[in-house]
Amino acid sequence: MDNGTLLAGVDLGSNSFRLEIGRHDHGQVHRVEYLKETVRLGGGLDEDRNLTPAAMQRGWDCLARFGERLAGFGRHQVRAVATQTLREARNREAFLARAGEMLGFPIDVISGREEARLIYQGVAHLLPQSDERRLVVDIGGRSTELILGRQFEARVTESYRVGSVAWSMRYFPHGDFTAAAFAEAQVAAKAVLDEAVGRYGSGEWDVAYGSSGTIGAVGDILAASGRPTVSREGLRWLQQQLVAARSADRVRLDGLKEDRRPVIGGGLSVLQALFDLLGIDRMQPAAGALRHGAVYDLIDREQGTSDVRAATVQRLATKFGVDPAQARRVGEVATRLLRQLRGGHDDPAELARTERKLAWAGMLHEIGSHISHSDYHKHGAYILDNADAPGFAQHELHRLGLLVLGHRGKLRKLEADFGDEAFVHQLLCLRLAVLLCHARRDPDLQGLQLHRASARQQMQLSVQADWARAWPQSAHLLREEVVAWQKTPWTLELS
Repeated sequence: MDNGTLLAGVDLGSNSFRLEIGRHDHGQVHRVEYLKETVRLGGGLDEDRNLTPAAMQRGWDCLARFGERLAGFGRHQVRAVATQTLREARNREAFLARAGEMLGFPIDVISGREEARLIYQGVAHLLPQSDERRLVVDIGGRSTELILGRQFEARVTESYRVGSVAWSMRYFPHGDFTAAAFAEAQVAAKAVLDEAVGRYGSGEWDVAYGSSGTIGAVGDILAASGRPTVSREGLRWLQQQLVAARSADRVRLDGLKEDRRPVIGGGLSVLQALFDLLGIDRMQPAAGALRHGAVYDLIDREQGTSDVRAATVQRLATKFGVDPAQARRVGEVATRLLRQLRGGHDDPAELARTERKLAWAGMLHEIGSHISHSDYHKHGAYILDNADAPGFAQHELHRLGLLVLGHRGKLRKLEADFGDEAFVHQLLCLRLAVLLCHARRDPDLQGLQLHRASARQQMQLSVQADWARAWPQSAHLLREEVVAWQKTPWTLELS
């Protein structure tokens, strides 16, 4: 990635939406602009876990403003991620369809563990480098992420469904602060977080850091009172101040921002529960956060060699006992065919990204065989739709799963968008690669050429006559593939 390139990270949190714009400089990103709006999307989930129209409109309005600021940015200069509220919302697709239009860029709904990994990347890149063992805590609106890491590696990640918005709505619904309400909220938070004790206890880390949201707000209040770190004593003092004020609208504390007032009670109770459970005495507020991690992950993806998704694919292939030789063979043949089909039509960088994802599908196309050889493509798709896969957004895993599901058998079973040309081309090349490698040896590709025909949804595969005579089974499978595509809006011709 060129130095001087502008990059942006967008965080669609449960309480606030944030936009971070920075300039790339030799692997580091220097802030150019930061925008934050309190949207309270998490407070807009009804009893059926649907976002209310008012909550969706607040989100769309904010993203339209962010989109205006991002006008002129390229597709691969922006990473937008959505967290717990949109993981929960049943009608999230309705929100996301318009949200992407307003922002001008796709929005990735990420898993809780992926959110934790990105938070750690953001924190680690903005801290001085050291060999200390770190505990990183991020209390968001509807989830709390805990990470153990060292340097740039997040070693243990988890997400828990407890947060400042959710706990404020449940235990301080009218903004009333009492000692009893705080006690009840802390007990309830401990019940959710209790399983973290064995993995995140004080013996597992040297320094505790708090990222963004609640911890940043608490840190600001304590700093204004002359307390430079977040400590047990400081948390007790803050609770006493809130109880003395009796309600959120009567709290008068230096450092407390207006947008944090309605959720400070819930956030504080969760933070106190974590201090007690994990044996934390002091916590340092950290500058890095999810949005920074999204930007640094964007850099890693563009460089290719450090894309964490590649390591995830390799880990999954190893875990599920994939035949590495066949996986490599299918991936190489598929990407060669894709280069023939799309070369000269795509930007080289875009083609490289498309090839990389196709190679991953080749690596994982037999992942379901570990469960059963019968219908292994269906098992493989299920695994990918439900796996913890660092680096991947949920829609990316689903697309990869569709390729694995569709690499064999009937095409009409796929609930896929056959209007997506790039996906269709990936799918065709993977299917052709699998059948050409059916004997589990390197196929003879001499004289075989895949290209676009004159009609838009028409593809043509050319083979030499002597090739068909030399490899009759492969030629037979190719003829069957032509028939399979007749059930789709696309046509494959064999000549």
